[in-house]
Amino acid sequence: MKKIILLVLFIFLNSVASFSQLAERKPIKVEVKEINGQYKLYRDGKPYYIKGAGGHTHLDRLAACGGNSARTWGLEGTEELLNEAQKLGLTVMFGLWVQHERHGFDYNNEEKVAVQLERFTETVKQFKDHPALLAWDIGNEVDLFYTNTKVWDAINDIAEMIHREDPYHPTVTTTAGIDEAKIKLIKAKCPAIDIYAVNAYGDLPNIPTKIRTYGWTGPYMVTEWGMTGHWEIAKTNWGVAIEETSSEKAKIYQSRYQKIKEDSSHCLGSYVFLWGSKIEYTPTWCGLFLSTGEETETVGVLSYEWSGKWPANKAPQIAGITIDRFPAKKSIVLEPQSLHRIVAPATDPDGDPLMYEWVLLYESTNKLAGGDAEAKPKEIKGRITSEGPGSATLIAPALVGAYRVYVYIYDGKNHVATANFPFYVDSE
Repeated sequence: MKKIILLVLFIFLNSVASFSQLAERKPIKVEVKEINGQYKLYRDGKPYYIKGAGGHTHLDRLAACGGNSARTWGLEGTEELLNEAQKLGLTVMFGLWVQHERHGFDYNNEEKVAVQLERFTETVKQFKDHPALLAWDIGNEVDLFYTNTKVWDAINDIAEMIHREDPYHPTVTTTAGIDEAKIKLIKAKCPAIDIYAVNAYGDLPNIPTKIRTYGWTGPYMVTEWGMTGHWEIAKTNWGVAIEETSSEKAKIYQSRYQKIKEDSSHCLGSYVFLWGSKIEYTPTWCGLFLSTGEETETVGVLSYEWSGKWPANKAPQIAGITIDRFPAKKSIVLEPQSLHRIVAPATDPDGDPLMYEWVLLYESTNKLAGGDAEAKPKEIKGRITSEGPGSATLIAPALVGAYRVYVYIYDGKNHVATANFPFYVDSE
């Protein structure tokens, strides 16, 4: 009998806790206001400029750096993310992953389009009252390699549904870069979209001018921005992109963030890419963290831009990387099994001792578009020998082909500097 009473009491207390959580889940109104030709985002009646990051990891670091919002692309781990964001005082721009034509979705198939709408309706009903919710981002880069403009009709149907179900949060849609045709289509086909959003990298400094030139007069945000993309940067003679070092990227992130802040009349803020790690073209191209959690120099830069304060301990700074004193832009070709010297000078602003890790990988053959998941290239062990801080000896692989040597420089304080060097092996 005692066990039954305890069980009933346990169920009752859990029910009370669950009810309490539901009772506390009250939506916070978010809206865009136009005042004297200037657009501002307001949350709970107060101006809210987005200092955001794309990703669902390291949210504690995002909050500590002065960021205020995270962006998602789909539904994975949404409940946990929203709850964690709420605890940290962050908001979440909720991504609704509208299917892409390039992945095989047919927008002439009315049944599939209806099923997608119904699925999003249930999602909106489920999460619309969460206090951490900031906005609904309907579709990410659906315009990438597409031909069927009916996708914009589907996006507008989703936006109209959201306005019916959730009067507290604005609707957004995001394109891959910007051109006049996209703007015209969104204006014509998507009147239920409240905020236009664009993902831009090397072209980011031109976005404010292009938006106005192409006819978008309303509010917008930059939902991905950061390093120069592998599709828009210098390449070797055999056609692979040359990645910037982590220190070069830090300077680029800082200068591009200044451009975002300059447009105070129409831009509502931004989400930096990527607050985490991923393999896209290389294992280090996009992520501001390593998969093991170390932060690159850019995280410190963003902390300064968002909060006005530099971190107490800064990341190492790398001057570059060379093979036999040649930079990557020289497109060097090495003889099989030949011996070469790699140099990657680095310093630490705090005087922390630096530890070097050298890694040799095959050049990736799994390079995809639009951020699709890629496999990590195979590692080749036993070919690099460290000669001390900042230098190493490389024995070129025996097989003809493209390779890339990476250096990771750690300060022992959870920071890292990175660089890599693409080279080719050929016997001729």
